[in-house]
Amino acid sequence: MRQMTVAAMAAFAMLAASAGLAGCASESSSSSSVSATPAGGGSSSAAASCSNSAIQSQLYAKGVLTVATDKPVYPPWFVNNKPANGQGYESAVAYAVAAQLGFKPSQVTWAYEPFNSSYSPGPKKFDFDINEISYSAARAQAVTFSDSYYDVQQALVALKNSPIVTKHSPADLKTYVFGDQVGTTSLQFINSQIQPTQTPKVFETLNDVKQALQTKQIAALVTDTPTAQFISSSEIPGSVMVAQFPSTGEHYGLLFAKGNPLVTCVNKALATLKSNGTLAQLTTKYLKLYTSVPTIKP
Repeated sequence: MRQMTVAAMAAFAMLAASAGLAGCASESSSSSSVSATPAGGGSSSAAASCSNSAIQSQLYAKGVLTVATDKPVYPPWFVNNKPANGQGYESAVAYAVAAQLGFKPSQVTWAYEPFNSSYSPGPKKFDFDINEISYSAARAQAVTFSDSYYDVQQALVALKNSPIVTKHSPADLKTYVFGDQVGTTSLQFINSQIQPTQTPKVFETLNDVKQALQTKQIAALVTDTPTAQFISSSEIPGSVMVAQFPSTGEHYGLLFAKGNPLVTCVNKALATLKSNGTLAQLTTKYLKLYTSVPTIKP
């Protein structure tokens, strides 16, 4: 989870409005169920598992798809702190998946689930959670992830007058003091990929990390590229997104209770949204600013 201030969220909302961003919640959805016919054709138990009646039998609450996320939520993933408006990349993806499963927008219910508890073991009070949750093998021991709905790259944010802005070769990066939020894949990235000589400073929230950067307790922070871009452009005056790192294969997945069979149908929905260009269209619509970012050379 990457947190932003309410003021920054409002700034993004105005930017989104001027760019003509429109939500997907108003789009009509198909009432047909996801096709699960195997490649070889014919019927199978897998096909039956994604019928409308089978999907309905797997729901947390009867007749509705319950989607969870944190509170508050921020751009570019959500807009105006309203997951149900269909605006922002993750909100739009949730409604697009719901439509593929046969749900109308009015049949989607949003629930609150704190980020740090989303991947804890045990029963869940939702069908799936969408909250910039990166897949990891450790998390997957306690919960089930869908296939990727967004491939993630990490990026570096620093103050404009910091030496790291111009000196950020792999060898240079090892000499700086970094900071990040506890439990995040960004902190893991610092430790496993950058491997600085000084132990990174760990903070409870991303807002604490940003404060540490502003007060020069740390030289830089690392976070997902879209969030890094937004922090530097709208949240921390005098900061800059230096560059993003080469892809490590990290990706966001929809999160389910361990073993939830609904993931099979959701993966089929995501495959359709990829093949028909919907995910690419939503990426262009909401994340276009973040697709042309310089990459730090290894």
